[in-house]
Parts: sequence; C-alpha cells; structure tokens
Amino acid sequence: MLARGCPGFSGADLANLVNEAALFAARSNKRLVDMEDFERAKDKIMMGAERRSMVMPEEERRNTAYHESGHAVVAKLLPKTDPVHKVTIIPRGRALGLTMQLPDQERYSQDRERLLSTITVLFGGRIAEELFMQQMTTGASNDFQRATDLARRMVTQWGMSDSMGPMVYGEEEGEIFLGRSVTTHKNVSESTMQKVDNEIRRILDEQYARARKLLENNRDKVEAMTAALLELETIDADQINDIMAGLPPRPPKPSSAPPAPRGDSAPGPEPTAPAPA
Repeated sequence: MLARGCPGFSGADLANLVNEAALFAARSNKRLVDMEDFERAKDKIMMGAERRSMVMPEEERRNTAYHESGHAVVAKLLPKTDPVHKVTIIPRGRALGLTMQLPDQERYSQDRERLLSTITVLFGGRIAEELFMQQMTTGASNDFQRATDLARRMVTQWGMSDSMGPMVYGEEEGEIFLGRSVTTHKNVSESTMQKVDNEIRRILDEQYARARKLLENNRDKVEAMTAALLELETIDADQINDIMAGLPPRPPKPSSAPPAPRGDSAPGPEPTAPAPA
C-alpha cells in the first residue's frame, strides 16, 4: 500500500521519505519505524507540513469541510478518477484543506473521459460551498486555474474537441528569463481563437453543471462527510467508503501519540518495540 501511494517517486524521494519517517519515529520515542511513521512522512512530502498552530474561525472551518467533501464525493461518483486516499481540513502548506487522490497504477497518458472527470472533480469544491454554505470564497481559485488549463489544452493542443478537430491552435514559446510560457505565436485568425474560447467555455460549463447535479443528488453524503471532517479533521479511504455506502464512518485507526513533555526527574515512556538483535 505504501509503494502504491508513492507514484513517480525517484530514489532521492524515497530516501527523503525514509528519513522523514525516522524523524517521526524518533519524536514518538520509538525504537523502530513503523507503517504509521511512513504514512505520516508520505503525507508531509505529498501534501505539505501540517500547520496545526493556525486557528481558523468556525465558519471558515465548516466551509473548508464542505469544500473538500465536494471534491471527494464527486471523485467517488465519477468513472475514471483516481481513488480518494485521504481528505483533511488540517491546513497544510498554503492550503486550508486537501483531498488527496492517488493513482492505482502508473499512467503515462490521459484519455478524454479522464480529463473531463478531473475537471468535474475540481469544480466540486466551489459548488459545495454554493449549495451548503450559500457563498463563494477565494479557496477555489487554484481549482479554477487547473480546470481552465486542462480545458484549454484539450482544445488547443490535444485535439479533444469535436468542433475544433485535431489541430494545434497557437504555438507557445517560453521566455527564458521568466522560466515559463508567456508568449504565443498567433498562427490562427481572431475568429478562430474566438471559437476556441467558446469551446473551452462549453467544456467548463458542462462539467460545472455535471458536478452540481451530482452534489444535488447526493446531499446526504456531503453532509455526512462534512460532519466526519469537522469531528475527526482527517478521514481515510476506508472511512470515505463507509460514508459513500450510507454507513457511519468507522473509528480512526489507533495511533501512537507523541510523548508528552517531561521534566528531568520524570521517567521516559517505554519504547513501543524492542530493539533489533
């Protein structure tokens, strides 16, 4: 399971994973590194370090829970999406919450249906905010950016639009001093680019409506997942599957908490595992 959760890791990435896991074990006063330490290390590397010191207002915390539940429920209902591995409302890195999907196998190309499903999942967060919190926040800005980029590439680079056909529209050229693509050679007319924009808008509108319909028809699952997130803060794949099956989520897996600070005279906790011979 750990290996499946590390797709595309290089040798250096795996070495970093082992080092991080060893640090988590040492902080918990363990003599051996166990799977819990590897899981926490993997989450830190892939999702960013936890920011538990950040205190969010209750309304923003609830909004984040609905947002992430929207992503997760849509991902579970659609075909050709990566399995949802974990959902959390603990701030990590620059994100207030995260829905982590892990591929079940190595993938070297993407098909049209999978790309459309990815766009739909990206819209699930904002739509959940609208449906359950009656508001829109800036938390969906990155989702919109990624969805728009995917739709634009589908039309202009990958020939996945029936109306525009298998043709590349606009050749991008990177500016060296900026390190990213900022200029485009216009080898098509203005009227054609207008058609391209209209096709991108059509793809985005259709997937937005698709995500809204899924969430409106599965309000109970979104509410149940949000309640679980507000209580537990992080839920794993097994708990998500319970919620999607209409069952109460199972209790979180037992974990060994880090040792409490102790004075000089207090004895330390016993190691959780014997030292190897």
